[in-house]
Amino acid sequence: MVTRLPPVDAVMVGFGWTGAIMAQELTDAGLDVLALERGGWRDTPTDFPTTHAQDELRYYWRHEGFQAENRATVTLRNKEGQTARPMRRWGSFLPGTGVGGSGVHWNGITYRFLPSDFRTRSHNEERYGPLPEDMTVQDWPVSYDELEPHYDRFEKLCGVGGVAGNVNGEIRPGGNPFEGPRSDDYPNPPMHMTFAQHRFREAAEGLGLNPFPVPSANMSRAYTNPLGCQLAPCTYCGFCEKYGCGNYSKASAQTTILPVLMRKPNFRLRTEAEVLRVERSRDGGRATGVTFIDALGEEFFQPAEMVFLCAYPLENVRLMLLSGIGEPYDPATGRGQLGRNYCYQVMSGADVFYEDEHVNGFVGAGALGMVVDDYNGDNFDHSGLGFIHGGYISCTTTNARPIESHPTPEGTPKWGAAFKAAVKENFLKKTSVGVHGGSMAWRSNRLDLDPTYKDHLGRPILRMTYDFTPQDLAMSSYVTDKAMRIAEGMGGKTVNRNKRDAPYDSMPYQTTHNTGGTIMGASPGDSVVNRYLQSWDVSNLFLMGAGAFPQNAGYNPTDTVGALTYWSARHIVADYLRNPGPMVQA
Repeated sequence: MVTRLPPVDAVMVGFGWTGAIMAQELTDAGLDVLALERGGWRDTPTDFPTTHAQDELRYYWRHEGFQAENRATVTLRNKEGQTARPMRRWGSFLPGTGVGGSGVHWNGITYRFLPSDFRTRSHNEERYGPLPEDMTVQDWPVSYDELEPHYDRFEKLCGVGGVAGNVNGEIRPGGNPFEGPRSDDYPNPPMHMTFAQHRFREAAEGLGLNPFPVPSANMSRAYTNPLGCQLAPCTYCGFCEKYGCGNYSKASAQTTILPVLMRKPNFRLRTEAEVLRVERSRDGGRATGVTFIDALGEEFFQPAEMVFLCAYPLENVRLMLLSGIGEPYDPATGRGQLGRNYCYQVMSGADVFYEDEHVNGFVGAGALGMVVDDYNGDNFDHSGLGFIHGGYISCTTTNARPIESHPTPEGTPKWGAAFKAAVKENFLKKTSVGVHGGSMAWRSNRLDLDPTYKDHLGRPILRMTYDFTPQDLAMSSYVTDKAMRIAEGMGGKTVNRNKRDAPYDSMPYQTTHNTGGTIMGASPGDSVVNRYLQSWDVSNLFLMGAGAFPQNAGYNPTDTVGALTYWSARHIVADYLRNPGPMVQA
């Protein structure tokens, strides 16, 4: 029997960055908001205290902060015709669980996309001619200029530290000369750089490139954000990626929003509540609420005037498919939008080993680094190269965690006495130069429901069909060559090249930057949601997060996710609440 609950104005499905931001904005507008999170409650003093936050066994190996694969995972195949198999252990990407979601274990790297990234198809076709037929990239229905105030707002919420390269059109030294114009500087200065970043900067400048500090949501100093939440200076412990921060030094929902939101009388949070589907009216045009089960397996119906899917992008796609909303994408015919344009990131780089100098990589932070943007986006001429877009090249000192980090030069045995001796010799003497490449949408890469495998509740799990494309590999090879030149100029004794090859392998960690599947666009014929992240099919249903990206730029997605959420919230409050219905006419 299903228990019907009292109605609310808005229900959030998932409670990470996007759910917390949207709930904050809607409760400020006077709405009664309920958030449903299938994981448990997590906060800094209870779950991430310094007494156990740096526990590698608990968080890296046993995956305490990530979704339980025996309850919900995905299947993977590289190509049509192959049989997809379940990911029995998260490797390539790490979806978070519980309050705060994946924002708890992110590194804090906070880039804005380039203005040309929002015109990926039109910009590149104007400059280079027609794109390959199977490349399904498209323009965003929103521009950089429209999102700029919302980028600024998210960066001030998070206390991002950096050096602005373009403030109101004025190019400033020490920042990124390629970035779009900013209305204001970063709220904090950049982090303190270490040996590796100084060597990277010298090598990059020697090649005529333009290095600048990585924009960081790890605090470079004490900071109070616009909501009054206080964050503390980073201690450079090296436990950001895959870990919650016990020092209140990394921006997350826990440190930037929840201290205010959780005290509001018109906000409620229900944890261990797994949403099964979005319910709709008889004509299918309006969401009536969601059905969910609690930890005891009891089923509830939560009526709501508005429904917001704020789960991880992969789960948002799955919930839409399970709810029967939208037409699933068929790569053979090109029909349907749901699951189309799934994208990722294309990673490569180089390792630099020193003879006598110590890098001391254990003194690090998630976003401690120097970077060059000269080979990202369309910041360089692609004529005759056979690919579009690119990636940034950076030297970040994020960790030297002993269980996870075993740096050895090429040719070292994989086990035994020689391996142990090499780890001992090189542990403090290695750094990396990384290439963080864009991912251009391709006809064959998609998401749908697996026809065979089910979750713990008997529902189909999500199937991922994905492989690196010729575009990906050509781009990665070119930019990795440029990274090698920087690495070779950093004064090490040995440089190892880390290249990217097909097929895509789900086991080694790469990034938790899954995008697409519920993309935004100009019409129902090219997208799942409109420019305000409103479903074309169900006007009171909104889909947050990186699933809206038509393709993935060369940057980390979180800054753009935050900006899009603020953009959507602004127009919902200003326009939709006064006149509920489609905000863009199909």
